[in-house]
Amino acid sequence: MSLIKKPHELKTQVFPSVLIYGQPGTGKTTLSLSAPSPLMFDFDNGIHRVNTRHQGDTVQIDSWQNMIDVLNNEDLSSYKTIIIDTAGKMLDYMGAWIIKNNPKMGKANGALALQGYGERKAEFRNFLKKIRIMGKSIVFVAHDMEEKDGDQKIIRPEIGGSSGSDLVKELDLVGYIEMIGKERVISFDPCEKYYGKNTCGLEAKIKLLDVVNGGQSNDFLTRAFVDYQNNLEKRKQLGIQYLELMEVIEGKVESIESPEDADEVGVWAKNFTEHIWDSKLQLMARFSNKVKELGFTLNKSTRLYEVKEAETV
Repeated sequence: MSLIKKPHELKTQVFPSVLIYGQPGTGKTTLSLSAPSPLMFDFDNGIHRVNTRHQGDTVQIDSWQNMIDVLNNEDLSSYKTIIIDTAGKMLDYMGAWIIKNNPKMGKANGALALQGYGERKAEFRNFLKKIRIMGKSIVFVAHDMEEKDGDQKIIRPEIGGSSGSDLVKELDLVGYIEMIGKERVISFDPCEKYYGKNTCGLEAKIKLLDVVNGGQSNDFLTRAFVDYQNNLEKRKQLGIQYLELMEVIEGKVESIESPEDADEVGVWAKNFTEHIWDSKLQLMARFSNKVKELGFTLNKSTRLYEVKEAETV
Protein backbone atom coordinates (compact mmCIF):
# COMPACT_ATOMS: atom_id res chain seq x y z
CA MET A 1 0.00 0.00 0.00
CA SER A 2 1.38 3.37 -1.02
CA LEU A 3 2.23 5.89 1.70
CA ILE A 4 1.38 8.69 -0.73
CA LYS A 5 -2.22 9.79 -0.16
CA LYS A 6 -4.66 11.72 -2.31
CA PRO A 7 -6.37 14.65 -0.53
CA HIS A 8 -9.56 12.65 0.09
CA GLU A 9 -7.52 9.75 1.50
CA LEU A 10 -5.77 11.80 4.21
CA LYS A 11 -6.46 10.98 7.83
CA THR A 12 -8.30 13.80 9.55
CA GLN A 13 -8.72 14.79 13.18
CA VAL A 14 -12.34 13.74 13.70
CA PHE A 15 -12.42 14.76 17.36
CA PRO A 16 -12.28 18.56 17.42
CA SER A 17 -10.12 20.47 19.86
CA VAL A 18 -11.49 23.80 21.02
CA LEU A 19 -10.51 26.84 23.07
CA ILE A 20 -13.15 29.13 24.54
CA TYR A 21 -11.86 32.35 26.12
CA GLY A 22 -13.22 35.66 27.27
CA GLN A 23 -13.92 37.96 30.20
CA PRO A 24 -15.02 36.62 33.61
CA GLY A 25 -18.75 36.11 33.89
CA THR A 26 -19.43 35.62 30.19
CA GLY A 27 -20.45 31.98 30.59
CA LYS A 28 -17.31 30.27 29.29
CA THR A 29 -17.60 27.25 31.58
CA THR A 30 -21.31 26.78 30.90
CA LEU A 31 -20.62 26.95 27.18
CA SER A 32 -17.83 24.37 27.46
CA LEU A 33 -20.33 22.00 29.09
CA SER A 34 -22.46 22.16 25.95
CA ALA A 35 -20.01 19.75 24.29
CA PRO A 36 -21.17 16.15 23.84
CA SER A 37 -20.92 13.88 26.93
CA PRO A 38 -18.42 16.08 28.82
CA LEU A 39 -16.17 15.30 31.76
CA MET A 40 -15.03 18.47 33.49
CA PHE A 41 -11.56 18.81 35.03
CA ASP A 42 -12.02 21.77 37.35
CA PHE A 43 -8.56 23.27 37.83
CA ASP A 44 -10.02 26.67 38.64
CA ASN A 45 -12.32 25.52 41.45
CA GLY A 46 -15.25 27.21 39.74
CA ILE A 47 -17.77 24.48 38.93
CA HIS A 48 -19.96 25.64 41.82
CA ARG A 49 -20.59 28.89 39.95
CA VAL A 50 -22.28 27.01 37.09
CA ASN A 51 -26.06 26.66 37.21
CA THR A 52 -26.85 23.26 38.72
CA ARG A 53 -28.96 22.32 35.69
CA HIS A 54 -25.88 22.53 33.48
CA GLN A 55 -23.32 20.90 35.75
CA GLY A 56 -22.01 17.46 34.84
CA ASP A 57 -19.51 14.89 36.02
CA THR A 58 -16.49 16.71 37.40
CA VAL A 59 -13.00 16.01 38.70
CA GLN A 60 -12.04 18.69 41.23
CA ILE A 61 -8.28 19.05 40.82
CA ASP A 62 -5.82 19.67 43.62
CA SER A 63 -2.72 18.41 41.78
CA TRP A 64 -1.65 17.35 38.28
CA GLN A 65 -1.41 13.83 39.66
CA ASN A 66 -5.23 13.80 39.83
CA MET A 67 -5.35 14.18 36.05
CA ILE A 68 -2.76 11.44 35.52
CA ASP A 69 -4.62 9.06 37.84
CA VAL A 70 -7.98 9.63 36.14
CA LEU A 71 -6.62 9.19 32.62
CA ASN A 72 -4.71 6.05 33.57
CA ASN A 73 -7.08 4.34 35.98
CA GLU A 74 -10.68 5.46 35.41
CA ASP A 75 -13.16 4.15 32.85
CA LEU A 76 -13.79 7.14 30.58
CA SER A 77 -15.58 5.25 27.82
CA SER A 78 -18.90 7.03 28.44
CA TYR A 79 -17.37 10.50 27.93
CA LYS A 80 -16.83 12.04 24.51
CA THR A 81 -15.30 15.36 25.58
CA ILE A 82 -12.62 16.33 28.09
CA ILE A 83 -12.99 19.87 29.45
CA ILE A 84 -10.06 21.76 30.98
CA ASP A 85 -11.09 24.76 33.07
CA THR A 86 -8.89 26.73 32.95
CA ALA A 87 -5.93 26.07 30.65
CA GLY A 88 -3.78 28.60 32.55
CA LYS A 89 -4.41 26.91 35.90
CA MET A 90 -3.74 23.51 34.37
CA LEU A 91 -0.26 24.67 33.35
CA ASP A 92 0.32 25.99 36.88
CA TYR A 93 -0.55 22.61 38.37
CA MET A 94 1.59 20.87 35.78
CA GLY A 95 4.56 23.08 36.65
CA ALA A 96 4.17 22.47 40.39
CA TRP A 97 4.01 18.71 39.77
CA ILE A 98 7.21 18.82 37.70
CA ILE A 99 9.08 20.71 40.43
CA LYS A 100 7.79 18.36 43.12
CA ASN A 101 9.11 15.35 41.23
CA ASN A 102 12.40 17.05 40.33
CA PRO A 103 13.31 20.16 42.39
CA LYS A 104 16.10 20.96 39.90
CA MET A 105 13.37 21.96 37.45
CA GLY A 106 12.37 24.90 39.64
CA LYS A 107 13.80 28.09 41.08
CA ALA A 108 14.05 29.09 44.72
CA ASN A 109 10.91 31.24 44.39
CA GLY A 110 8.85 28.28 43.18
CA ALA A 111 8.80 29.25 39.51
CA LEU A 112 9.93 26.91 36.77
CA ALA A 113 13.54 27.08 35.67
CA LEU A 114 14.34 27.22 31.95
CA GLN A 115 14.76 23.45 31.88
CA GLY A 116 11.47 23.11 33.76
CA TYR A 117 9.62 24.99 31.04
CA GLY A 118 11.01 22.54 28.52
CA GLU A 119 9.80 19.66 30.68
CA ARG A 120 6.33 21.22 30.97
CA LYS A 121 6.17 21.67 27.22
CA ALA A 122 6.93 17.99 26.74
CA GLU A 123 4.39 16.95 29.40
CA PHE A 124 1.75 19.16 27.78
CA ARG A 125 2.32 17.64 24.34
CA ASN A 126 2.13 14.13 25.81
CA PHE A 127 -1.15 15.04 27.47
CA LEU A 128 -2.67 16.26 24.17
CA LYS A 129 -1.43 13.13 22.42
CA LYS A 130 -2.99 10.90 25.07
CA ILE A 131 -6.40 12.57 24.74
CA ARG A 132 -6.24 12.23 20.97
CA ILE A 133 -5.32 8.54 21.20
CA MET A 134 -8.28 8.01 23.52
CA GLY A 135 -10.52 9.31 20.74
CA LYS A 136 -12.02 12.21 22.64
CA SER A 137 -12.61 15.85 21.88
CA ILE A 138 -11.09 18.41 24.20
CA VAL A 139 -12.33 21.86 25.18
CA PHE A 140 -10.02 24.33 26.93
CA VAL A 141 -11.43 27.29 28.82
CA ALA A 142 -9.26 30.36 29.37
CA HIS A 143 -9.52 33.93 30.60
CA ASP A 144 -8.63 36.75 28.24
CA MET A 145 -5.75 39.19 28.50
CA GLU A 146 -4.71 42.33 26.67
CA GLU A 147 -1.39 42.82 24.93
CA LYS A 148 -0.14 45.92 23.19
CA ASP A 149 1.24 46.01 19.68
CA GLY A 150 2.23 49.64 19.38
CA ASP A 151 -0.97 51.60 19.93
CA GLN A 152 -3.15 48.59 19.08
CA LYS A 153 -4.61 46.51 21.91
CA ILE A 154 -4.87 42.82 21.11
CA ILE A 155 -6.89 40.31 23.13
CA ARG A 156 -5.32 36.90 23.59
CA PRO A 157 -6.16 33.82 25.69
CA GLU A 158 -4.37 33.86 29.04
CA ILE A 159 -2.18 30.79 28.64
CA GLY A 160 1.39 31.20 29.79
CA GLY A 161 4.66 30.52 28.03
CA SER A 162 5.36 28.57 24.88
CA SER A 163 2.81 25.94 25.93
CA GLY A 164 0.14 28.47 25.00
CA SER A 165 1.51 28.72 21.48
CA ASP A 166 1.71 24.94 21.26
CA LEU A 167 -1.93 24.70 22.33
CA VAL A 168 -3.25 27.17 19.76
CA LYS A 169 -1.42 25.36 16.94
CA GLU A 170 -3.23 22.14 17.82
CA LEU A 171 -6.74 23.61 17.88
CA ASP A 172 -9.56 23.37 15.38
CA LEU A 173 -11.73 26.11 16.89
CA VAL A 174 -10.88 29.18 18.95
CA GLY A 175 -13.81 31.30 20.08
CA TYR A 176 -13.76 34.63 21.89
CA ILE A 177 -16.80 35.49 24.04
CA GLU A 178 -17.60 39.14 24.61
CA MET A 179 -20.53 41.28 25.67
CA ILE A 180 -21.98 43.47 22.92
CA GLY A 181 -24.53 45.56 24.72
CA LYS A 182 -26.47 43.06 26.80
CA GLU A 183 -25.89 40.18 24.41
CA ARG A 184 -23.22 37.49 24.68
CA VAL A 185 -21.52 36.92 21.36
CA ILE A 186 -18.88 34.36 20.41
CA SER A 187 -16.55 35.08 17.50
CA PHE A 188 -14.44 32.45 15.77
CA ASP A 189 -12.92 34.35 12.85
CA PRO A 190 -9.61 36.09 13.71
CA CYS A 191 -9.32 39.84 13.39
CA GLU A 192 -7.04 42.69 14.45
CA LYS A 193 -8.74 42.82 17.86
CA TYR A 194 -8.60 39.20 19.03
CA TYR A 195 -7.39 35.73 18.08
CA GLY A 196 -9.79 33.24 16.56
CA LYS A 197 -9.80 30.05 14.52
CA ASN A 198 -12.62 28.59 12.47
CA THR A 199 -12.15 25.33 10.56
CA CYS A 200 -15.76 24.20 10.28
CA GLY A 201 -17.44 27.10 8.57
CA LEU A 202 -19.24 28.56 11.57
CA GLU A 203 -20.62 32.07 11.33
CA ALA A 204 -18.07 34.74 12.16
CA LYS A 205 -20.16 36.04 15.09
CA ILE A 206 -22.87 34.04 16.84
CA LYS A 207 -25.27 35.28 19.49
CA LEU A 208 -25.32 32.90 22.45
CA LEU A 209 -28.71 32.02 23.86
CA ASP A 210 -29.49 32.49 27.54
CA VAL A 211 -29.43 28.86 28.66
CA VAL A 212 -29.65 29.79 32.34
CA ASN A 213 -32.71 32.06 32.41
CA GLY A 214 -34.15 31.43 28.99
CA GLY A 215 -34.73 27.70 29.36
CA GLN A 216 -32.76 26.93 26.18
CA SER A 217 -30.86 23.68 25.70
CA ASN A 218 -27.15 23.94 26.45
CA ASP A 219 -26.00 22.24 23.25
CA PHE A 220 -24.06 24.88 21.31
CA LEU A 221 -20.77 22.95 21.04
CA THR A 222 -22.57 19.67 20.40
CA ARG A 223 -24.13 21.25 17.31
CA ALA A 224 -20.82 22.89 16.37
CA PHE A 225 -19.09 19.49 16.50
CA VAL A 226 -21.71 18.09 14.10
CA ASP A 227 -20.96 20.99 11.75
CA TYR A 228 -17.26 20.18 12.08
CA GLN A 229 -17.84 16.53 11.11
CA ASN A 230 -20.09 17.54 8.21
CA ASN A 231 -17.44 19.97 6.98
CA LEU A 232 -14.78 17.26 7.02
CA GLU A 233 -17.05 14.96 5.01
CA LYS A 234 -17.84 17.79 2.59
CA ARG A 235 -14.13 18.45 2.05
CA LYS A 236 -13.55 14.75 1.44
CA GLN A 237 -16.33 14.56 -1.14
CA LEU A 238 -15.09 17.74 -2.81
CA GLY A 239 -11.64 16.18 -3.02
CA ILE A 240 -13.09 13.16 -4.81
CA GLN A 241 -15.14 15.37 -7.15
CA TYR A 242 -12.09 17.52 -7.87
CA LEU A 243 -10.02 14.51 -8.94
CA GLU A 244 -12.86 13.26 -11.13
CA LEU A 245 -13.24 16.71 -12.71
CA MET A 246 -9.51 16.97 -13.38
CA GLU A 247 -9.66 13.61 -15.19
CA VAL A 248 -12.46 14.99 -17.37
CA ILE A 249 -10.46 18.15 -18.09
CA GLU A 250 -7.34 16.19 -18.93
CA GLY A 251 -9.33 13.92 -21.23
CA LYS A 252 -10.91 16.88 -23.03
CA VAL A 253 -7.58 18.63 -23.54
CA GLU A 254 -5.76 15.50 -24.66
CA SER A 255 -8.51 14.80 -27.22
CA ILE A 256 -7.49 17.91 -29.19
CA GLU A 257 -5.85 16.90 -32.49
CA SER A 258 -7.12 19.50 -34.93
CA PRO A 259 -8.10 23.18 -34.91
CA GLU A 260 -11.74 22.06 -35.02
CA ASP A 261 -11.15 20.01 -31.86
CA ALA A 262 -9.65 23.07 -30.21
CA ASP A 263 -12.71 25.12 -31.17
CA GLU A 264 -15.03 22.50 -29.71
CA VAL A 265 -13.12 22.16 -26.44
CA GLY A 266 -12.80 25.94 -26.23
CA VAL A 267 -16.60 26.32 -26.40
CA TRP A 268 -17.01 23.57 -23.77
CA ALA A 269 -14.51 25.27 -21.50
CA LYS A 270 -16.20 28.65 -21.89
CA ASN A 271 -19.63 27.27 -20.99
CA PHE A 272 -18.51 24.97 -18.18
CA THR A 273 -19.26 26.58 -14.81
CA GLU A 274 -19.15 23.73 -12.27
CA HIS A 275 -15.56 24.31 -11.24
CA ILE A 276 -14.00 23.17 -7.95
CA TRP A 277 -11.11 25.00 -6.31
CA ASP A 278 -8.50 25.83 -9.02
CA SER A 279 -9.96 23.62 -11.77
CA LYS A 280 -10.78 26.64 -13.98
CA LEU A 281 -7.18 27.88 -13.84
CA GLN A 282 -5.93 24.33 -14.48
CA LEU A 283 -8.24 24.02 -17.49
CA MET A 284 -7.14 27.34 -18.98
CA ALA A 285 -3.45 26.56 -18.50
CA ARG A 286 -3.66 23.04 -19.96
CA PHE A 287 -5.76 24.17 -22.92
CA SER A 288 -3.35 27.02 -23.69
CA ASN A 289 -0.32 24.72 -23.48
CA LYS A 290 -1.97 22.12 -25.71
CA VAL A 291 -2.85 24.48 -28.57
CA LYS A 292 0.65 25.98 -28.43
CA GLU A 293 2.16 22.49 -28.51
CA LEU A 294 0.11 21.67 -31.63
CA GLY A 295 0.99 24.97 -33.28
CA PHE A 296 -2.56 26.34 -33.37
CA THR A 297 -3.34 30.03 -33.19
CA LEU A 298 -6.62 31.88 -32.63
CA ASN A 299 -7.81 33.94 -35.58
CA LYS A 300 -8.87 37.27 -34.07
CA SER A 301 -11.43 37.88 -36.78
CA THR A 302 -13.21 34.53 -36.88
CA ARG A 303 -12.44 33.56 -33.24
CA LEU A 304 -11.56 30.08 -34.53
CA TYR A 305 -8.34 28.14 -34.24
CA GLU A 306 -6.17 27.47 -37.25
CA VAL A 307 -2.77 26.04 -37.97
CA LYS A 308 -0.08 28.63 -37.42
CA GLU A 309 1.69 29.40 -40.63
CA ALA A 310 5.42 28.79 -40.65
CA GLU A 311 7.49 31.94 -40.52
CA THR A 312 9.51 32.77 -43.67
CA VAL A 313 13.05 34.03 -43.50
